[in-house]
This record gives sequence, C-alpha cells and structure tokens, in this order.
Amino acid sequence: MFDSMAPARRRMVLVVLGLVILAVIGAAGAVVLDRITDDGPADQTQLGPVLVVPGYGGQVSSVEPIVAALRDSGRDVMVVEPTGDGTGDLTELAQEIDGAALTAIEGTGAESVDVVGYSAGGVAARLWVASEGGANVARRVLSVGSPHHGTDVAALALEVAGDCPVACEQLAPDSDLLRVLNAGDETPDGPEWITVASTADAVVTPTDSSRLDGALNLVVQEFCPERTTSHGQLPGDPVVLETLDSVLGPAAPRIPVRASCA
Repeated sequence: MFDSMAPARRRMVLVVLGLVILAVIGAAGAVVLDRITDDGPADQTQLGPVLVVPGYGGQVSSVEPIVAALRDSGRDVMVVEPTGDGTGDLTELAQEIDGAALTAIEGTGAESVDVVGYSAGGVAARLWVASEGGANVARRVLSVGSPHHGTDVAALALEVAGDCPVACEQLAPDSDLLRVLNAGDETPDGPEWITVASTADAVVTPTDSSRLDGALNLVVQEFCPERTTSHGQLPGDPVVLETLDSVLGPAAPRIPVRASCA
C-alpha cells in the first residue's frame, strides 16, 4: 500500500501512525499510573513483584543471594541496574527505580512492588518514596546495610581526596541530600519500612546510621552475637535471607523467628 503512495503522502501517513502509537502507549501508561496512585497506599496483604537495588558501584552480583532466595520462594524479581558505573547521583537511581516499578507492574498486573535496597540502593529507595512517586506504589521497603545517615567512610574519602564521585559525596554525613531526606519523617506513610545491619560492617559506620525512626530495625548480631558479617557479606547472611520471608510476606513485618548461626 505504501509503495503506491507519493513520497510526501507516505511520510504524512507514517507520522500520523507514529502519533497514534505514542498516544496509545501514553494512555496505557496513564491507566497503570491511575490504578496505582488513585487508591492511596498499597494493600499490605497483596504480594507484587520485588525490585532489588544494588549498592554503590552497581554490581548486580552483589545482590545475587537475595535475588535467588526471593525467586526460590516464588516471588517475581527484577534487579534495578544503575546506569553508568553505579556511583552517580542517587536521585537519578531513584528515578530508575520508578521506571522499573512501572515496568514490573505493567508486566505482572500487580498494584504495588516491594523494594530491597542494598547499601546505597536503600537510600535511593527512600528517595523514590519521598520524592519520586513511590509512596503509593511501594508496599514494603527493606534496606540492607544502608547508610541512611551517612558513613564516615565517605567523609574520610572527601577529607583525604578532596572530592569523590557524586554518590560518595551524597553518602557523607550531613550531605545536602541526606539533610533534606532526614529532615522530616524518616519513614513516611505508604510502605512498611524495615532495615537490617551488622555491627561488623566497616563500610556503614557508625552502625546506627542504618536505622530509621519508625522502622523495624534489625541487627544481625541480635540473633547471632558472634557473627562477623562484613558489608559485602550482608546480602548472603542467613539472618538477612531469613528476614526476607519474615518481612516481605502478606503478614505484617515481624522479627525472624529463626536464624542460622552456624
């Protein structure tokens, strides 16, 4: 049909078809957004997909134990891979979480998502809920070894080197980003909030930086006092993996009733 048309008319038809396709896509996206934002906070009893957000550096391999455990339990899992080298602006990562949430909801028909953020990924998840549209989309937010109030390691990097990547600067205590993020309610209405940390974590220092007012705050050593779980070992720690079941199910988040301390 197109071959028989004059070139100018063919171009006009293609432009019109393109506009129609864009309109259809936009309308579909609007329907999804209306469904997940008009009814208020997510239904806590309905399970949706889980977004897993890697930490500083964006290494997907770092969260593989969490992803594997969630999939073994039957959950639909999507890993949010940061663009670039994973050390850029955490606000941009929050926007990427928003895009991943929309994709996951469109693909599954669910009305909400759970988010597991490792390290800086947990801070980005908070940014998403606070200012990037996640308040009525997130059902649960679990942060694992996240420096919500900054880490002395980032402060030392700034002191010694004079500067560091954007995410590093944002994770220094009292950074502009963290000052705004922590100025109000640290666990705003919408999702249920949970944190897990380790006292042997030499990256998130002090350990209390991982805590959020109003969250269920767990520490590996509360269950296994002799455990020396480092920052990099947290995603595979048995306490963390047991926490996935106890806080991401249809029931209210609860302290794990068992944990392997072998």
